[in-house]
Amino acid sequence: MMKKILLLEDDVLLAETIKEMLEDNAYHVDLALTGDEAADLSYENSYDLYIFDINVPEIDGFDLLESLRNASDKTPTIFMSAMVDIQSIAKGFELGADDYIKKPFFPEELLIRVKAKLSVNQELFVCGDFSYDEKTNEFKMAGERLSLGEVQQALFEEFYHNIGRTIDKDILLECLTQPSSSALRVAINKLKQTTGLPIENVRGVGYVLEAC
Repeated sequence: MMKKILLLEDDVLLAETIKEMLEDNAYHVDLALTGDEAADLSYENSYDLYIFDINVPEIDGFDLLESLRNASDKTPTIFMSAMVDIQSIAKGFELGADDYIKKPFFPEELLIRVKAKLSVNQELFVCGDFSYDEKTNEFKMAGERLSLGEVQQALFEEFYHNIGRTIDKDILLECLTQPSSSALRVAINKLKQTTGLPIENVRGVGYVLEAC
């Protein structure tokens, strides 16, 4: 599964350089140029990693991470900043950052840190009583192993890889052995009943698995 990163950086040239480098290494990157934009993206999507500059317009990186942690968002976070005094570094870690890289830096150094952070990030998706272990391809409900049928598993994988994004109905129909609109509704309702996942119908477009 492609890892999703939210990058907050108001230096457009540096931001585009980092974004391109990460995407070249098979990461999906959403770029925010202001703290407000990053906050909106964090509420609308689920990410595997945050990379935040500190001195940015509107909400600064410190305040943004503090608000996210207060909202029980535990997404691993790397700060990057020209603020290299011990007090700033200490504050970053006190607010819940996992790493702190000082500007200027070689983009490759950031890539090394990103790979290290995501490689140790547990590949476990949890939503309520439902969990999915990507490494073992194992499903559980309230701690008990759960077996999904072929259609339900195909639907789940499509939603799992697109959390927070509306999936066109025609794409989901490809998961069915005998595709039809009514069969898709039945299959998705069954998946919701089995897993408790917050899958919503987007009228006239398709369905979306909301972030848990």
